[in-house]
Amino acid sequence: MINRRQLLLGSAAGFVSASLGSQSSTVLASQIPSPSSANAANRPASANDLPYTPVVTPNGRTLPYRMRDGVKEFHLIAEEVEHEFAEGTRIKAWGYNGSTPGPTIEAVEGDRVRIYVTNRLGEPTTVHWHGLLLPFGMDGVAGLTQRAIPPGESWVYEFTLNQHGTHMYHPHSDEMLQMAMGMMGMFIIHPKQPESGPRIDRDFALLLHNWAIHPGTYRPDPSVMTDFDLWTINSRVFPAIAPLLAQTGERVRVRIGNLSMMNHPMHMHGVQFDVTGSDGGRWPQAQWRKEVTEIIGVGQTRDLEFTAVAGDWPLHCHMSHHTMNAMGHELPVTTGVNQGDLARQIRQMIPGYMAMGEHGMSEHQTHIDAGHMRGPENTLPMMGGRGAFGPMEMGGMFTLIKVRDQLDGDNDPGWYEPPRGTQAHRVDSVPADVPI
Repeated sequence: MINRRQLLLGSAAGFVSASLGSQSSTVLASQIPSPSSANAANRPASANDLPYTPVVTPNGRTLPYRMRDGVKEFHLIAEEVEHEFAEGTRIKAWGYNGSTPGPTIEAVEGDRVRIYVTNRLGEPTTVHWHGLLLPFGMDGVAGLTQRAIPPGESWVYEFTLNQHGTHMYHPHSDEMLQMAMGMMGMFIIHPKQPESGPRIDRDFALLLHNWAIHPGTYRPDPSVMTDFDLWTINSRVFPAIAPLLAQTGERVRVRIGNLSMMNHPMHMHGVQFDVTGSDGGRWPQAQWRKEVTEIIGVGQTRDLEFTAVAGDWPLHCHMSHHTMNAMGHELPVTTGVNQGDLARQIRQMIPGYMAMGEHGMSEHQTHIDAGHMRGPENTLPMMGGRGAFGPMEMGGMFTLIKVRDQLDGDNDPGWYEPPRGTQAHRVDSVPADVPI
């Protein structure tokens, strides 16, 4: 049995800040804020009472906190979770507080934060505060800055937030597996002083990730390095990713973090956005630049700001295979191949079999939506989503920014109706004198 003195003299000594004195980094259950104590009574009455615009995490939530003696106390629970990417694919993932990604932590520059971490996994873990400037012993690297948190124990991290910006958190213990299983989240720090430039009306947090869910299976495969089959925003795939809502003329900020295994060129339709910040906070306005596509590197964050224009505007990764679901790899190319004879032979063994792909894959969603062919168990179709004018044939890292002149709270406004004369349409013929 390790006693208190041994623990303090061991690797955990640097794990607790100076203000905690001789207190051990392991904590008693009575010290951890319960959900009932970290309630709305400890938070500002409304967003209007805050000196900043609260962040919205689509398909997620913000972690509540409790104030104790001037310190904001949070509680993260590392555990196995039931997760649904979209209707048709559910898995056993790992995450925090019942979800992947874990809840967004939101605080203000200068805050003192105390973050309890309870490990309900079957193996040790830590939490690394990605991009935060803090004491060495709080950095959350197993074996280097602390002993890993054993199963069943609760540890505490405490530090002062000496910066602002868009940050992330994730394990630094069995990192490849634990991150592949979904353990990650966003950590947003608002500036203590009012931001220069336009005031933000709507603020969103998106975390990019990738998953290897083999057909018919229910757990991610952490050994896959490149051939992923699900690409997610906040651990969801289109069409199950909640849209970002805004009103015409509002200033919108989209914070994007990337803890996947690939870089992602995130493309936004309808506007030229300003790239205004990163892990280092909001940049001086002289450093802002106009873009329509911004590459978010692995381990990076970027802040994209724009003035909202009415419409249903896509926001997606521009690597086209990242906007599809449940892709098969190393399959033969069937484009241009007449499969009629082969299909008839296969139907003798598999009644109802239909060949596809001779003229492209657009027919895939039509057949799936019509119920003509069932895919493997617990496996999403490659394409999905229906708009006002038919199949959208998208998936993965694709969502919509829905902008209206007037919104009804957080309710989805439905599909945008283009004003008369502003929509592409069919013509009976093309003038003969148009050059080609």
